Amino acid sequence: MSTADQLRFPDGFLWGAATAAYQIEGAAEADGKGPSIWDTFSHIPGKTWHGETGDVACDSYHRYPEDIAMLRRLGAGAYRFSLSWPRIQPDGRGQANQPGLDYYDRLVDALLEAGIDPVVTLYHWDLPQALQDKGGWAMRDIAEIFADFAAIAGEALGDRVHRWTTLNEPWVVAHVGYRDGRHAPGVTDPAQAVAANHHLLLAHGRAVGALRASSPSAAQVGITLNLAVIRATSPAAADLAAELDARQNGVYLGPLLRGEYPQRLTASFSPAKVPGLVHDGDFGLITAPIDFLGVNFYAPQYVGIRPDGEPRRGERLIGPDQVLVQPEDMPVTAMNWLVDSSALYELMTRLREEAPRLPLYVTENGSAWYDYVTQDGTIEDYERVAYLRDHLAALHQAIADGVDLRGYFAWSLLDNFEWAEGYAKRFGLVYVDFGTQRRILKRSGEFYASVVRANALPLS
Repeated sequence: MSTADQLRFPDGFLWGAATAAYQIEGAAEADGKGPSIWDTFSHIPGKTWHGETGDVACDSYHRYPEDIAMLRRLGAGAYRFSLSWPRIQPDGRGQANQPGLDYYDRLVDALLEAGIDPVVTLYHWDLPQALQDKGGWAMRDIAEIFADFAAIAGEALGDRVHRWTTLNEPWVVAHVGYRDGRHAPGVTDPAQAVAANHHLLLAHGRAVGALRASSPSAAQVGITLNLAVIRATSPAAADLAAELDARQNGVYLGPLLRGEYPQRLTASFSPAKVPGLVHDGDFGLITAPIDFLGVNFYAPQYVGIRPDGEPRRGERLIGPDQVLVQPEDMPVTAMNWLVDSSALYELMTRLREEAPRLPLYVTENGSAWYDYVTQDGTIEDYERVAYLRDHLAALHQAIADGVDLRGYFAWSLLDNFEWAEGYAKRFGLVYVDFGTQRRILKRSGEFYASVVRANALPLS
């Protein structure tokens, strides 16, 4: 797989880039689209950076041909994007809004004409507000409602879309949206969070069945999880690291792969310990066979114990005596996230053992930096180039060590609306001037295109 000057990836390795509907589409009220929880949340003062919203974002609803042109410049074999649920079902249920479906028809056809495979995520956080008004992911009925949406999508696009992801990062949906309240819908209720955790998994299982029933037999269906690498900074913090691992990783991998929640979790994090939440037959649905597991990874976490409850420099309290630690010798991105590619290798090899027969895709990986346009009109984001190089090298080593990794999607194709961070944080391989919507390929985009063309990572 390697030569003296490059690391070659397996033949057929799928290279792509990823986006999400609310982050790029704009057109917040176009063609019958209903409001999502992010439309509502982002308009509440103080919820996002400078009160910024996704009303316009990258205007990809109108400018998707420009985005496809950028994908072609990257040489991407696939484009992972999500469907806006309220664009297709304005109230989250009932008959489809045809203009909304027509948009995704045009997008899929244009991708295929450009030789790019569409990889569709059904849900990337933009729940119809009408469903949140009835309880959102905390209500059990939403699993069947979501399956109906999956069936509509499968029937409309399944003749051309052959890879589907049911959910993107259910941990963020449940625990950042319903426990911490930092994301839409802005709820701070542990009981709703743990209910949402279970109902998301139940919705995934039902959606798998709906997609298989409405799509050709060749369709592949999976789920995308943001799995964590949590490292203890001392023996005293080992139990804390194991607890956090169970809360973020085990609470999804356990039900999906083994039909059980981690025993160590309390009722505030384990659906299995909440009376009446888990019904007979639920795990039979949740463990519906999937064709691949999507993995989103950005940075590891280091945790420590401070008996005096006083965080030291670079630490953040996460409990009465618990802290997140930033090792002094480790760089951080503009998101203040650590940069350590060895953690991605660690995660991949862990999944080789936990899910030995399940093909993997890295469905998001990237970094935010302080990008700017130089006087000659270029974006020299060498930090992102270094990040990409190191993380792709880690993945190459994981493949060499037996990990069944089938593809990689860079996050993100475009600078976009970065949720609560508004437009302050840029992850794109393509720079977007949000005032003019001009798109400029960054140095990192040129680097990524060279990797894709060669199906190999240069060593220098």
